[in-house]
Amino acid sequence: MDDETPDEVVLPIEDAIDLHAFAPKDARAVVDSYLEAAVEAGFDEVRVVHGRGIGVQREAIRALLARHPLVESFRDAPPERGGWGATIVRLKAAGTPI
Repeated sequence: MDDETPDEVVLPIEDAIDLHAFAPKDARAVVDSYLEAAVEAGFDEVRVVHGRGIGVQREAIRALLARHPLVESFRDAPPERGGWGATIVRLKAAGTPI
């Protein structure tokens, strides 16, 4: 049995990512990598599920989105897609100048 832990976990790129599976300290890096992969996969819109809580994670993620070169815009998800516990992110098209 191999006791080595992989340095990187590769997840399939889908139209949503749930940050509950990641340590809060890693969330920003995870979202940054996810956005790059989502654009490469051809998505024009994705959903980032950050949870409701007291809003710390939400604000950290939205601060990242506000200045991310691949993000065109973002908004609260509608109630049926997570409400204020998730953010809908509109991505710039692949090949769009940053």
